[in-house]
Amino acid sequence: MLRALEPHLAWRHEDVEDPESWTYHLSARDLEELDAALSHAKTVSPDLLDIEQHDFPLSGLGPTLTEIERELIDGRGFVRIRGLPVERYSDEDLTLLYWGIGLHLGEPWPQNKYGHLMGDVTDQGKALSDPTFRGNELGQVALDFHTDGADLIGLMCLRSAKTGGLSIVANAVAIHNDLVAQHPALARALHDPLPYDFRGEQPDGAKPFYSFPVFTAFEQRLFVRFIPHYIRASQRHADAPRLSPTALEALDVVSAMARSQEYNITMELAPGDMQFINNYHVLHGRTAYVDAPSSGYKRHLKRLWLAAHHLEQRPPQFRRQGRAHWGRLRTQSQIAAVSRTAER
Repeated sequence: MLRALEPHLAWRHEDVEDPESWTYHLSARDLEELDAALSHAKTVSPDLLDIEQHDFPLSGLGPTLTEIERELIDGRGFVRIRGLPVERYSDEDLTLLYWGIGLHLGEPWPQNKYGHLMGDVTDQGKALSDPTFRGNELGQVALDFHTDGADLIGLMCLRSAKTGGLSIVANAVAIHNDLVAQHPALARALHDPLPYDFRGEQPDGAKPFYSFPVFTAFEQRLFVRFIPHYIRASQRHADAPRLSPTALEALDVVSAMARSQEYNITMELAPGDMQFINNYHVLHGRTAYVDAPSSGYKRHLKRLWLAAHHLEQRPPQFRRQGRAHWGRLRTQSQIAAVSRTAER
């Protein structure tokens, strides 16, 4: 039965207008503990991927991160963690600090066919015309609202753009519930499975598309997978199910709702800032931006996909085995950020 889900989580812009309500500032004590955990982790292994949660001990900050994870799953659904002193650390150490914080929020999941557990979001020379592009590879252009492929999505800023590149998050719970109340036929179309393009990263011998609903109700929770570009791109495959006019209209309406300030909030991610979101309740996008690499400005974020410790039950299609072939490799993307010493 079509119905509103988790209405207590359906925040609006005015509910989250104050950035302090969703920003956690690392304290001096937190920073001392993180520095000690970093030093310890580096004695365990030079390879970030060898570091597990117990190798990055955070006896003081750890319980706070547990509460942040609960807020991500059962509350507002997004947070910005601020205060890492980027001038004190190399990019490699900042990435390890981010990895260690992430381990206290969830288990890293692979992000692509290369098995990247730590990804890079920066201009990688891919064009919108490339049928295999993925959002983290595109530079300069705005990205419309979408979800990714895990429970929690994390970003840490290594470098900012010269201008633009702001992060925007929108409340998928409020959008879903308003769609159910105002346009039930459109909501129903998005509760049915739709085809998604695999972007060339399907298992060997599998079809180049898969089926997935945008909205799933499970154990009184809402789960969302909304990647409208991939849904539309599925139509390049002759054997993919054809999208109905109702489904296409529904995708357009959800995108338009997410772009409305009623449902979203914009945030800056400065170097050292970390953002974590509940991928099932919060859509994310970004504004267009301009890089100036020769001046040390080339937007560059590190990305984590995490399986949350606190989320015990997921619908079958949201469990990891759906992309098990991505986990055959266990690697990290290692694209170097532009030099901080470039003249600005």
